[in-house]
Amino acid sequence: MIVLKSQREIEAMKKAGEILAACHKEIAELIKPGITTWEIDQFVEQFLKKHNATPEQKGYKGYEYATCASINDEICHGFPRKEPLKEGDIVTIDMVVNYNGALADSAWSYAVGEVSEQTEHLLKVTKEALYRGIAQAVPGNRIGDIGHAIQTYVESEGLSVVRDFIGHGIGSSIHEKPDVPHYGLPGKGPRIKEGMVFTIEPMVNIGMLFTQMDANGWTARTVDGTYSAQYEHTIAITKDGPIILTNQDEK
Repeated sequence: MIVLKSQREIEAMKKAGEILAACHKEIAELIKPGITTWEIDQFVEQFLKKHNATPEQKGYKGYEYATCASINDEICHGFPRKEPLKEGDIVTIDMVVNYNGALADSAWSYAVGEVSEQTEHLLKVTKEALYRGIAQAVPGNRIGDIGHAIQTYVESEGLSVVRDFIGHGIGSSIHEKPDVPHYGLPGKGPRIKEGMVFTIEPMVNIGMLFTQMDANGWTARTVDGTYSAQYEHTIAITKDGPIILTNQDEK
């Protein structure tokens, strides 16, 4: 069942999103060769505490960290670690913020120092794909319109869209209905309605779309060792279209 959110609930989630977006803007200043994702995770923990918020995924199904930190060929759910990032790496930091019981979810990929042209292209296309998906999230459209816009754009740029991990509804719990694939056919899937709140979070690979799981049972990576990027926002559907609750551009 898809739970439509009230204006009050959306406003509460927007406050969580503002904290999350502010945290990502701070992370962007920290990312450089030599820093570790362990240090970033500790920073996030302290930042959220300072803003009276908590990391929702810490403890989720036994997950131990405030963030997921996925490096290079890791698609998602990478563990923070004490191995320094190096020039040419990319890293995706994904987190869910709980502020007074309201949740917001956003992942962002970062270049570490100077990266190759191919990697730069991956980052640019993945971010653009996110916003092309968001543009389709208007009342009356269907969930398939979002995935179709993302898939056709990404594939036209010679990259591939991961199928094994998708966007999702969010509210008082991390994962709710609807499922939001980043691929598919236009005009298919649930109708998009005012009051829906969900994530759009395309994961895009330079090489093949297939995934393999690490022995830790969490981390997914590309089967061919190519780099993967991800950008994610939490959005709320209003009668006038989508509002980005995790918008980093707002003051």
